[in-house]
Amino acid sequence: MPGIRHSESVTVVDYSECGLPALIHTCGDMSPHSRVRASKMRTKHRQSCFNSSIVTPEMKIETLAVHAGHDIDPATGAVATPIYLSTTFERDIEGGYPRGFMYTRNNNPNREALERGISALEGGAAAAAFASGTGATMSLLQALSPGDHILAHIDAYYGTSRLIREIFLRWGLEADFVDMSDLAAVKKALTPNTKLAWAETPSNPLLKIVDLAAVAEIVHDAGALMVCDNTWAPVLQRPFDLGADLILHSTTKYFGGHCDVLGGILVAKTENDFVERIRSIQYEAGAVPSPFDCWLILRGMRTVPWRMRAHSENAMKVAEFLAQHSKVARVHYPGLQSHPGHKIAAKQMSLFGGMLSFEVTDGRDAAMSVTAKTKIFIRATSLGGVESLIEHRASIEGPGTTSAEGLLRLSIGLENADDLIEDLDQALG
Repeated sequence: MPGIRHSESVTVVDYSECGLPALIHTCGDMSPHSRVRASKMRTKHRQSCFNSSIVTPEMKIETLAVHAGHDIDPATGAVATPIYLSTTFERDIEGGYPRGFMYTRNNNPNREALERGISALEGGAAAAAFASGTGATMSLLQALSPGDHILAHIDAYYGTSRLIREIFLRWGLEADFVDMSDLAAVKKALTPNTKLAWAETPSNPLLKIVDLAAVAEIVHDAGALMVCDNTWAPVLQRPFDLGADLILHSTTKYFGGHCDVLGGILVAKTENDFVERIRSIQYEAGAVPSPFDCWLILRGMRTVPWRMRAHSENAMKVAEFLAQHSKVARVHYPGLQSHPGHKIAAKQMSLFGGMLSFEVTDGRDAAMSVTAKTKIFIRATSLGGVESLIEHRASIEGPGTTSAEGLLRLSIGLENADDLIEDLDQALG
């Protein structure tokens, strides 16, 4: 039976005798002092997860992906993680929560397993899962204060740039958008109140490469944090090893892997007050994923190393084909030696990912014609699924887009690369 301890609105449920890590539950009305104490207790017990299961930091990435966040169910022996759909959990007669959970907006077994799993995969100390990648981004920005300055990559997911410009500038944050592949531009844009640098590499949609180690050094010298949006390169690059303080994923994409679930997550290299503010926003604002969504994403994580390998191999073949096509003016893919960021990408990535974009020679009409003629590639936004997608980025982004009118973005799926090449060849005419 688990041991239970209550103290200052904190309930510790110790499952060590069952071979499972302890659970830390915090009540919603606890004092700030108790919240900090609970956060430290949670960190200690999450770090002990490696000692209470088969997962170890030394495991290879494929093994870690299969087992991190997964435990044999102690009640039934189920190998597959159960789905805990309950929104509320029973209190004991003394008013405590002996099983470690109170209310699903606060925490849920499936969400805790997902956070533990992806945190382990990225080599982090803590994580907070959200209902979407944009929800994760918004919570991170809300953890800053009015007057704080953000440095963001000019070629980044359009939704992130729009969120900063249309909501958080009015809210009181200050921001500059620079090409983070230009280290001199990064240094020049820093201000005394810069608190956060937002890197995205490979970037969306031009696949520019940010030298994460170099930018992290510059940013840390200025006393700021660096977050890396690693959505396009899960398991292919290790931002924490390169100096990042936080990693963001839209788990809708490669972690879900099948275009059937929405989610986002922030992973922190270390626990600190800033991470605790993000946790508070997660609970208090309520942009949390459902238990079933968490279950789907954690299931998808188990195959992500193998899928990323196949996505990358297919994308390289497609990029090499497009680079030689007479109706293609330019191909943006860091795996090509002609790409300006190829050397840096080869240094900080194990493979080059499943995303690429290219520009046709005759502009918007020719690009739209290509999307109309593809048979295997599906005209749809998003990325990271098993099926290949094609989209005209400028029309997706709308007014204010910086994408060229002849630019097409491809999410390369898991079909045979020869079939994908044949489809693009006939569509290009």
